[in-house]
Amino acid sequence: MSKVRVRFAPSPTGGLHLGGVRTVLYNYLFAKQHKGEFILRIEDTDQNRYVPGAEQYIIDCLEWCGLIPDEAPHLGGPYDPYRQSERKGLYKQYAEKLVAAGYAYYAFDTPEEIEAMRVRLKSEGKSNLQYDHHVRMQMRNSLTLEEDETKALIESGTPYVIRIKVLQDQVVSFTDMIRGEMHFDTNNVDDKVLLKADGMPTYHLAVVVDDYLMKITHAFRGEEWLPSAAVHILLWNYLGWINEMPQWAHLPLILKPDGNGKLSKRDGDRLGFPVFAMNWEDPNTHELIHGFRELGFLPEAFINLLAMLGWTDGTEQEIFTLDELIEKFSIDRVHKGGAKFNYEKAKWFNHEWIKKMSIDRLKPDIKGIFENAGIEITDQLQFEKIISLVKDRCTLLTDFIEQAGFFYKPPSSYDIAALKGKWDDTKASFFNSFLVDINKTTWESVAIEEAFRNRAAEMNIKPGELQLPFRIMLVGGKFGPPVFEIASVLGREETISRIGKAIISFTL
Repeated sequence: MSKVRVRFAPSPTGGLHLGGVRTVLYNYLFAKQHKGEFILRIEDTDQNRYVPGAEQYIIDCLEWCGLIPDEAPHLGGPYDPYRQSERKGLYKQYAEKLVAAGYAYYAFDTPEEIEAMRVRLKSEGKSNLQYDHHVRMQMRNSLTLEEDETKALIESGTPYVIRIKVLQDQVVSFTDMIRGEMHFDTNNVDDKVLLKADGMPTYHLAVVVDDYLMKITHAFRGEEWLPSAAVHILLWNYLGWINEMPQWAHLPLILKPDGNGKLSKRDGDRLGFPVFAMNWEDPNTHELIHGFRELGFLPEAFINLLAMLGWTDGTEQEIFTLDELIEKFSIDRVHKGGAKFNYEKAKWFNHEWIKKMSIDRLKPDIKGIFENAGIEITDQLQFEKIISLVKDRCTLLTDFIEQAGFFYKPPSSYDIAALKGKWDDTKASFFNSFLVDINKTTWESVAIEEAFRNRAAEMNIKPGELQLPFRIMLVGGKFGPPVFEIASVLGREETISRIGKAIISFTL
């Protein structure tokens, strides 16, 4: 087998859906497993849909995920340029070659004429309203015009497109790496536009030409592209490149949680979870669409959960590092059916990864979250201890604010309702005495707990009755790591201050 070369070829039209990232991931895993190359190619031939900033956003998403291409517009490579808009001059020659061989034709129909054709077909009771072999000989194109008339129209600057001429009564077949043998009846395939009036290629022509010129060996893409497969195979054949066509794999859809249809941005909005990798703000509408990164997902967890949406290694293992995925991934274990997205399961992956991560790996992300919340980190050793105390309690990175913010900001209120029946003058007397005791003890959790229990024993109070009030004094509610660990990290002066303020508030 020649050196594996795969590509991810998005259009820069908006945010990157998690399905797109999964396509990147499967391409990347396959390439790296075979010591091959992963290419990022920007398919920006549809200038009407181009959105400024979208290309950089895609690059940023891949960098966050750790899925770095070997060749890309911003990295360069032996097949520069990697933006289709910068390769515009390449495509026309291949479209003209197809015309010369009888596999394509010039079409001069105006949008109004095409719409009139559809209206006519509809009035005749036809359900198929496309430009195909049924209607091509009734339209204004080089198949129905004389050669000199066609030439005159082109020379006069009359707008035209080049369409593929799909031959009738043929069966187009290929072997999909996931789905097996696939067959298409050309009688159901329309004459797609290959070259637009502005000289830009459509996706159909550009993807074939670029995959050929860039020596792509395998093309993994979503199953929504299956209906286009027949046109692409015909182009590979018509251009004489069929023996160099990449092997194809059409990946299953990521479905709504209920399994009814493809997961969309609207579903995320409706159900309260993101579907984009990172925050995306539409530069035209200024609509902000939230992403997994900003919500508090680790990239390691994000790619792990995406890998499992439609693939399994055949074991019960669910937590995989990127290196493990590279080692174990196999395209023949990718499912044919769609995979339901389960946000609770996604959060489970993130929770497991937070527990698994080292303090050093978590520190930069959590520090950024704290700083965004107006909390400045000055004592690094204390910060590391705080992370180690609470990380097993956090599902999202943003949970560290709730689970650990109290170490930096004393509670502004107390869960007084939780103290109902658990606070009286005897308890207040205990904590006033305890304030004296902790001024004398060594400041570590074991010594603090010993002083706490000794004072409780002297006053004949069960320690368990005192720990909830102590916790609420320090953090404001019924949450957080072991209370004596909290006190140890807060320090003697801060612990004394919080106990004193809380006694007054509890007694009011």
